[in-house]
Amino acid sequence: MVAQILIKDFTNSAIHMPPKDRQRFVNLSNDISQLGSDFVNGAEPAKSHVVLNKNSVRGMDPVVVQQLQRWNRVSIPTVGMVPKLALRSIHDEEARREIYLATRTSSKAQIRRLEELLAKRAELAKLSGYPSFAHMALSDKMAKTPEAVSNFLTTLIESNRVQVQEELAKLQSMKGASPLQPWDHAYYVHQRVFEYSMSRRSRELSRVPEFFSLGTVMQGLSRLFDRLYGVRLVPQETAPGETWNSDVRRLDVVDEADRHIAVIYCDLFTRPDKSPNPAHFTLRCSREISADEIAESASMDPPSHPNDGMATAMNVESNTLRQLPTIALVCDFPEPPASGNGPPTLLSEHCVRTLFHEMGHALHSILGQTPLQSISGTRCATDFAELPSVLMESFATAPEVLSLYARHWETDEPLSESMMRSMELDRSAHGLIYGAVENEAQILMALVDQAYHTLPTDSPAIDSTEIYHRVFSEHSSLPDPPDTQPRTSWQGFFGHLYGYGATYYSYIFDRAIANKIWQDVFQSGKAAIDREAGERYKNEVLRWGGGRNGWRCVAGVLGNSNPSNADGRLAEGGEEAMREKSTLYHALGRDLGEIDRSDRAGTRLDKGAYAGTSR
Repeated sequence: MVAQILIKDFTNSAIHMPPKDRQRFVNLSNDISQLGSDFVNGAEPAKSHVVLNKNSVRGMDPVVVQQLQRWNRVSIPTVGMVPKLALRSIHDEEARREIYLATRTSSKAQIRRLEELLAKRAELAKLSGYPSFAHMALSDKMAKTPEAVSNFLTTLIESNRVQVQEELAKLQSMKGASPLQPWDHAYYVHQRVFEYSMSRRSRELSRVPEFFSLGTVMQGLSRLFDRLYGVRLVPQETAPGETWNSDVRRLDVVDEADRHIAVIYCDLFTRPDKSPNPAHFTLRCSREISADEIAESASMDPPSHPNDGMATAMNVESNTLRQLPTIALVCDFPEPPASGNGPPTLLSEHCVRTLFHEMGHALHSILGQTPLQSISGTRCATDFAELPSVLMESFATAPEVLSLYARHWETDEPLSESMMRSMELDRSAHGLIYGAVENEAQILMALVDQAYHTLPTDSPAIDSTEIYHRVFSEHSSLPDPPDTQPRTSWQGFFGHLYGYGATYYSYIFDRAIANKIWQDVFQSGKAAIDREAGERYKNEVLRWGGGRNGWRCVAGVLGNSNPSNADGRLAEGGEEAMREKSTLYHALGRDLGEIDRSDRAGTRLDKGAYAGTSR
């Protein structure tokens, strides 16, 4: 497996091509890198503001209106939270329509960047001998082919259709006779959520963050890891200059024999100019340090450390020196009061799930036991990399796990079973209001990604807006109108088209796998702190990093007796295994959760293709 990965890496670097083609490959790769960066950073709407009469914005927060008003006109920006608030609250449908269309229409320059990026990728694929960029990108992924991905996505969107129609029918009944439009969705969903928020159960949930202080959540993660994997998190003082900011805290990961196995730097608080997006970064991967490296370092004058002085430890089982994984965990939580008075940093349920998600990535790096850094931890197939992080979200709110850490910051009172049940019912209620439409929005984004990257290498000039509208016309239950001038071009805001080109389906795909493991291995939470289940998951999935085929990892953790793995079908992968995952997804219903972890600025209402500016 490792040899195959290395050969693939060499092939992807054009080592087998004649010099002229290799140089063209390098030039195209550089162009794609620059265009991709420009595309991600250059997202902007064609119009910066929508100017409306003051009477047209009734329903919007008057404080916000006052800030935006000049004379009798209100200037609504088309980026940020303000247009999202406007789409949720303005009563005038025509005003909502104008704001919605403006927030979904990219600048011409941004569309040119995207289309040039797609053209360069198609040329690179042709040079490499593939019929499309998607064929090239998927050749070493679990899905293998664009056809398998397409079948997976179209099966999902059709199986989700009935639930979408149920949700939209409720909104249509609220609107009345005139047809429901995409700019109506956020408005009527907000009304339904507001009505639900007036219930006693929802009011009770306003106290939930009091039980989720940042310190208790981190302690809970340590206790969970100790129960499942026999490792724990130990705070460690940092040396002068060791961290990039004074807010950063170091945690050492140690096993049951007190052996040091990893380092985590936690940069968890907001500050000016810091990205609001949560992230996991592997600063140094786990790997074996060879005897030759040790000898070479010792022979230098003066002698040097074989790992530049960074953390190492002996592996007792293999009697080898290992470079310990060094990880940065980045979030954007509010700082506690500088005075020390009042509560510490308290997390919403959403923020707790975010922290668990990112720690799932870290766990992949921490427990990976691979000889080479190139296959360590999260360095695996893109459509396998989100599995550990998505699975960790399920642990965050499992009653068995909540009992390990959810305690009131002031009284030390544990979170009651009644409140746990209320949290569960709240998630279910929100899912019934807009969960299926959110699911459809994510599937549509993956379909657009596939449509762009399966363009033939000899296709004529690319019209990304036409392709976007065609996909939505074929598959969306509430598409943008096709005849506006200019036509909406939301694809210009879809930054994942660069970093996840041809692989955006991975979020949905890994959630299906994660839910299967949660149901069958961790028994939907009943075995959430069971050591046997944890060891099984660690040994079959986490320890391998990218050094084992993802399908074999999934087959291994589910076991041969699992109906999904009858006759060992999952281990071989292919379209049959993909169909199994789409069937599972359908069975899961509305509870897909938050797939796209990149957008943290908004609320759950801001997700999806119909809820305002989803970017």
